[in-house]
Amino acid sequence: MAPLAPRTGDAVFANVERVNAELFTLTYGAIVRQLLTDLEEVEEVNKQLDQMGYNIGIRLIDEFLAKSNVSRCVDFKETADVIAKVGLKMFLGVTASVTNWDVDGTSCSLVLEDNPLVDFVELPDTCQGLYYCNILSGVIRGALEMVSMKTEVTWVRDMLRGDDAYELRLKLLKQVPEEYPYKDDE
Repeated sequence: MAPLAPRTGDAVFANVERVNAELFTLTYGAIVRQLLTDLEEVEEVNKQLDQMGYNIGIRLIDEFLAKSNVSRCVDFKETADVIAKVGLKMFLGVTASVTNWDVDGTSCSLVLEDNPLVDFVELPDTCQGLYYCNILSGVIRGALEMVSMKTEVTWVRDMLRGDDAYELRLKLLKQVPEEYPYKDDE
């Protein structure tokens, strides 16, 4: 039997259960607000959002692989393209463009065309150091780590901070060789 062709982001998005976008956005906003109240330091909130995203990403990758029928990517460029066109579409309903590759092919930018997490959001002056969507960088980092890619994911531009776009920078730190829990010769 021939393997199934990978599904596009639109095809996967059409078949995934969704929650109300406003409920999702407002719930996320309430989480960020509670973190700001509890932790008080904006930098600590950024770290906590990244860690929460990482924990989500290490679990979300299983659902992504099961529902998208995407085969193993051959390199980091293909991986970034799958994240931009299938992963973000599947879970957020948006796509991104992959730009600004370095010469080694180990670093690129994802420029989001839209960001549903920031609907209804305005950052007060006291929160100007906050990366409100830092959970997304953690999700991507966690998911990539589960497929043997150690990465660094940071926000470069954020419209909530006055920039003209939402841009994440992905940098491949190392490709981790897969380790199997058993040996074939035993």
